[in-house]
Amino acid sequence: MNIAFFLLPKEKVAYVLDTATMRQALERMEYHSYTAIPIINKHGNYVGTLTEGDLLWKLKNDPDLNFHNMHKIPLKDVKNYRENRSVSINAEMEDMLGLAVNQNFVPVVDDQQVFIGIIRRKDIIEYFKSLNDTNQRK
Repeated sequence: MNIAFFLLPKEKVAYVLDTATMRQALERMEYHSYTAIPIINKHGNYVGTLTEGDLLWKLKNDPDLNFHNMHKIPLKDVKNYRENRSVSINAEMEDMLGLAVNQNFVPVVDDQQVFIGIIRRKDIIEYFKSLNDTNQRK
């Protein structure tokens, strides 16, 4: 099976630019009820994933930082504590599944490393559950 079957295209995915601030990222995550969000650069390349934990650790480790001055902190100053690797749209299913084990979503890029969407672990699990349910009815 081609991994494109699971792709949620970029147009349907909330993401932040790497030039955003902590506050902009947090507000976008809150609006979409996300606990993690892809980060892309001005060229559209996937550069990482920002998590709630990354934001919380930054707040904890910077005593002068609070919600009211988060708008002054660029995302480049926020350390990512976990690397969420991307997968090529041409990757094998096993490669994508290997990443999905440890990531809520797997960012998908094209041959030029341009972000084209995500594959959500939830969608993978639901697909395989439906296969299992179908097999049990036989």
